[in-house]
Amino acid sequence: MKKKIIVILILLVNLNINFSYAIGPDIFVQSTVNRASEILSKNISREEKISELKSVAKDTVDIKGVGFYSLGSMRKNLTDNQKNKYFELFEKYFLKSFSSRLSEYTNPKIEVQGKKVLNENYTIVESILIATSDRPEVKIDWRVYTKNPDNPLIRDLIIEGLSLARTQKEEFASILSSNDGDINALFRTLEKFSKD
Repeated sequence: MKKKIIVILILLVNLNINFSYAIGPDIFVQSTVNRASEILSKNISREEKISELKSVAKDTVDIKGVGFYSLGSMRKNLTDNQKNKYFELFEKYFLKSFSSRLSEYTNPKIEVQGKKVLNENYTIVESILIATSDRPEVKIDWRVYTKNPDNPLIRDLIIEGLSLARTQKEEFASILSSNDGDINALFRTLEKFSKD
């Protein structure tokens, strides 16, 4: 009997069977939302909420991917030092923007309603922000990067059809355009936002 078990184990190892426990994009989004809701409903200061929300964002958002998408074709013209500086500034900008906006909500209830697999790299997770007496229902689609199924990451939020990543890309393009493509002008804008 022991020999049979050993033979089976050796076969499984040699066949390189992958016992993957990948999390589905819809479950990933719902668990992310639940984590954020739990933080927002805590009886702690706004600063503490912001700090905890930043931690959630670092775990669940592809900040580097969003950052380089937001930079558009300009990223091809940057030196490695400029790319490193941009990413450092963008991460601070993104985390402050994300956490301070979200901290205004007391306890947002978001319900995942379905998903559309676009390809092996991307899935759109459909959800709604449930209406309250203070605000209407809001449709939110999450663009989830699923290239590594064990580590899905959020790449974009599409709120009532408006892509936040695309809006940010247009905003950065406008800053660069009005400053003759000078990346330092964008650096200054990001630095100022992060300090204010």
